[in-house]
Amino acid sequence: MNTSIVRYVVGTVLKIEGLLLLLPCLIAVIYQERVGLWYLLCALICEIIGLVLSLRKPDNTVFYIKEGCAATTLSWFALSFFGCLPFYFSGEIPRFIDALFETVSGFTTTGASILSDIESLSHCALFWRSFTHWIGGMGILVFMLAVVPMNKNGSGFNLMRAESPGPSVGKLVPNLKQTSRILYLIYLALTVTEFILLLIGGMPVFDSVTTAISTAGTGGFAIKNDSLAGYSAYSQWVVAAFMVLFGINFNAYYLIFMRQFKKAFGMREVRFYLMIYVLAVIIVFANLFYTVGNAFSSLTQSVFQVATLISSTGFATADFDLWPSVSKFVLLCIMFMGACAGSTGGGIKVSRIMILLKTIKKEIGSYIHPKSVKKINMEGKPVEHEVIRSVNVYVMTFTVLFIISAFLLTLDPGTDLTTSFTASVSMLNNMGPGFSLIGPTCNYGFFTVFSKCILMFDMIAGRLELFPVLIMFHPGLWKESLSVSLHKKELRERNLRTPKSQN
Repeated sequence: MNTSIVRYVVGTVLKIEGLLLLLPCLIAVIYQERVGLWYLLCALICEIIGLVLSLRKPDNTVFYIKEGCAATTLSWFALSFFGCLPFYFSGEIPRFIDALFETVSGFTTTGASILSDIESLSHCALFWRSFTHWIGGMGILVFMLAVVPMNKNGSGFNLMRAESPGPSVGKLVPNLKQTSRILYLIYLALTVTEFILLLIGGMPVFDSVTTAISTAGTGGFAIKNDSLAGYSAYSQWVVAAFMVLFGINFNAYYLIFMRQFKKAFGMREVRFYLMIYVLAVIIVFANLFYTVGNAFSSLTQSVFQVATLISSTGFATADFDLWPSVSKFVLLCIMFMGACAGSTGGGIKVSRIMILLKTIKKEIGSYIHPKSVKKINMEGKPVEHEVIRSVNVYVMTFTVLFIISAFLLTLDPGTDLTTSFTASVSMLNNMGPGFSLIGPTCNYGFFTVFSKCILMFDMIAGRLELFPVLIMFHPGLWKESLSVSLHKKELRERNLRTPKSQN
C-alpha cells in the first residue's frame, strides 16, 4: 500500500479543517465571545500537524481503492478527533468522549446528540456544530478534490468512490476536479436558496444559516432544545421541502442544469424515492388525522417527519415516539430505506432497494422459466453482475453489523431492546433519533463510554458505506504495508552500504 499518499491526504484534510475552523472564530467576533480563541487555537493545531504530514509530497501519487479506503477512513477519524477539541478545550462539552461523539455525529450527518441543553452553547459552538453537517454532507474529500491539485491520472476517483454514498459512483463530466466543483456548486446553490426562503419567512439570520447548513448535510442539529417545533409552519414546510430535495441524487440537478429535463425527471430512482415519500405521507397523515382530528396539523407533521427520516436528517417538530403503531412502523421502514444514491442522505439507499426488488423478481421468474435469461435494468441500462453482487454483499454486511451492534448495546444496563434496536438502525443509517429512550425529545447522553464507542463506529461506518472502514481491520492490508516498509528500509540500507564497498 502507498502509505505516503495516505499520509499526504490526511495532512491535506487537516489543513482544510484548520481553515474551516476560522469560520466559527468569525462568528465569535460578531457575537463578542471569548470562547472563539479556543477555535483559533485548534485551527493552528490542525494547520501545524497538517503541514507536517503533507510537507513532503509523495513521489508516487497514484493510489488504488485500498489507498482510497485507508485515506478516507483515517481522514474522517482525524477530522472528528481534531474537530471535537474546541468543544472540549472550551469546556462547553466537558467530557472528551461526549465532545467526540457530538463531533462524529456532526461530520457523519447523523444528528444524534448527547446535549440536554443545546441553547446553553455559545453562538460559535452552535455554528461549528451545524457546520460539521455541511462539511460532512458532501464530503471533505470531495471538497479537497475540488480545490487541491492531486494527480492527473484519474486515481483520485478512488477517493470519491470511497467517500460518496451509493452502490456505484460516476463522474458527471470526464474531469474529476470539475465534477467535484459542480457537486459543490449545486450543494451551495441549494443551501443559499433555503437560507433566503427561511429569511423571507421571518426566521432570524443566525437561525436561518444554521438550519440551512444542517438541512443541506441532512444532519439535523438544531440550535433550539425543541429542534424546529418552535418555528412557524411556513419554516417547517420549507425545511421539509429541502430535506426531500437534498435526498435526491445530485445527478438529477446536473441534468436540469444542462437542460436535459427529460432525463432528469425520467430517473427511476428519483421517481421511486418521491413515490415512497408521498405514499408514506398519505399513510401517516391518515393515521394521525384519524387519531388527532386536526387536518392541517396532521398534514404538517406527517410531511415534516416523513421527510426528516427518509432523508436521514433528524429534525423534529413532534414526538413521533408517541404516535400510533402504524405511523411508527412506516417511519421505521423508511429509516432503513433512506434517500437516493449520490445525495447527502443516509440509509441503505433507494437504488439498492430497487436492485434488490428487481433481483427478487428475476429469481422468482427463473423458477417459472428456468431457461430464460433476463437482465436487470436501471435507468435504461443493464446492471452489471458486479453491481448486483456488491449490493447483495452490502445488505448482508449491513445486517450483520446491525445485529452485532444491537446486541452490544443491549449489554448497556441503561437500555431496553427497542432503544438498542433503533439506535443501531439510526447510527448505521445516519438518522439521529430513534424510539423509546432515544426518541426525538431525548438524547444519547445516558449511554456508557463503551456504547458510545460502538455508536461512533456505526456512524462512521454508515457514512462511508461500511467497507472503507471494515477494510482497515483486514490483516492483509497491514501485512502488505509492513512488508513494503521493510523493503524500502532494506533498499535504503543497501544504498548507504554501496559507496563504502566501492571504496
